[in-house]
Order: sequence, then structure tokens, then C-alpha cells
Amino acid sequence: MNPAWTWDSAYPAPAKLNLFLHVVGRRADGYHLLQTLFRFVDYGDTLHFAPREDGQVRLLNPLPGVPQESDLTVRAARLLQQAANCTRGADIRLEKRLPMGGGLGGGSSDAATVLLALNHLWQLGLSRERLQALGLTLGADVPVFIFGRTAFAEGVGEALQAVPAAPAWYLVLQPPVAVPTVDIFRAPELKRDTPVMAAADWRPGLGGNDLEPVACARFPEVARHLAWLQHFGRARMSGSGACVFAEFPDQAGAEAALAQLPPDMRGWVAPGLDSHPLYGLLP
Repeated sequence: MNPAWTWDSAYPAPAKLNLFLHVVGRRADGYHLLQTLFRFVDYGDTLHFAPREDGQVRLLNPLPGVPQESDLTVRAARLLQQAANCTRGADIRLEKRLPMGGGLGGGSSDAATVLLALNHLWQLGLSRERLQALGLTLGADVPVFIFGRTAFAEGVGEALQAVPAAPAWYLVLQPPVAVPTVDIFRAPELKRDTPVMAAADWRPGLGGNDLEPVACARFPEVARHLAWLQHFGRARMSGSGACVFAEFPDQAGAEAALAQLPPDMRGWVAPGLDSHPLYGLLP
């Protein structure tokens, strides 16, 4: 076992930003075909684990309104048990900072951290590729957190290719709304025919978010936060919303913009990450 990560460790579940997100088509089964650029930032949830020898998996602090049986952290742990024929259990405690319905991948990141951490703590030895496949059954965004690198993604988000990313800081705003992803993708006005881009052709600043006009039209708070942030540079929505962000070359610029945030808006600043903090748990 990697001595740096033990049962006493706090395991991070970072947020992701979609630096662009295009809908390039739709499969026969209704799933949308996407192209996007995932980048992790140094801000997110934290998970703590304690061993159980009775095989039970318990979330000690369930999220309000989310039954424990349907919580992604519990589902991820039980899926891992089944895949590895593991008889050990765990108590899970989640420190939640990422908003639900925020487009930052909070639930997916939590699930990925459970898979990474318990694969390590239970000493199961499943490969990164196997964990990514398990994660995909939980949600389309889960695999990228296990992949663990800045990634150009295609398909439904599971076909991943590592790409370099320059150092950057991000100001992220959290509008006080939860945007249901399924409603955005079902919208008849959603643009679904953006031309396909080659991964090698992507450059920082290239591309937009095809989901953004739909979310802004249906959730005025998203539009309002985006409009305020546009004063400081190119602002974009992450995922299907609600969170919006702008990129800065340094911490000082991002903090200066944050200092001007109106009192009825909430936001935070974080640097981009080159890799997931738990990337080293797997070879």
C-alpha cells in the first residue's frame, strides 16, 4: 500500500471545468455525442473512510433529499465490492463543497474518489482501465476523474485523450440554482450538429459550450452571473450549468475580480491542476 494514503487520510474529489463543450451528434439510443475538454481545479469535496469487516457500506452523513441507496458514493463502493468479490466494507463521510446541479462534476468526482480510494485501501488491485469502465456505469463524467489527466473527451464523454494545459487560475461563480442536466439535453432548441474537431486542433480558448444558450434561457440566474463575469474576460458555463467561470493567467488577477463580486453572488478562486490529486494511487 502506498504509505502516503491510508485509512486516516482525507481523500480529495476535485471539481472539473469544461473548457469547451460541443454536441456533435446523437446516437440511436438517444445519448448525445460530445466533444469537450476536461480540466480539474484545486477545489472540491473531501471523503473520509473507515474500515468495516462486516461487508456493510454506510454513508455517515447522507445528503438531504438523497436516499442512501441511490447516493453515488454508496453505489460506487458496492459496485467495487461486486466487481472484485470483496467482502470488506467501509464507512464513508463526505465533506460537500461542490453544488448539486452545478456542472462541476461533484457527484461524479465523489464516486471516482470512492473507486480510487477503496480499490487502494481494500488492496483490490483493479487497473485504471477497469475502474474507468466501472465508473462509466455510474455516470458519463466518472471515467475522466479516474483517468486523472487534463483530457480531450469524445463519445458520451468516455473516450479520453490526455492533452497538455498551461498554468491558469479560475474564478468560478455558483448561481443559486440547480440545473437538471437531463432537461438541458432534452431541450428541442439545443444545437446538436457542431462540426467535429480533431483533438490535435484544440487550442486554449477554442470552442464554446453548446448547452449554455439553453441554460441561460431557462435559468436567468445563470445568464446574470455569466454577464457579470464577462467584464473580466471570456466567461463560459461548465457542463450543463449552473456554474460559470473565467480563466486568468495568475492568482492575483482572479482574486482581484473575486473582490468585486456583488454581495448577492457567490464564487471562489482555484488553480487548474495538471492531474488528479489521487492519480498516483494507480500505476
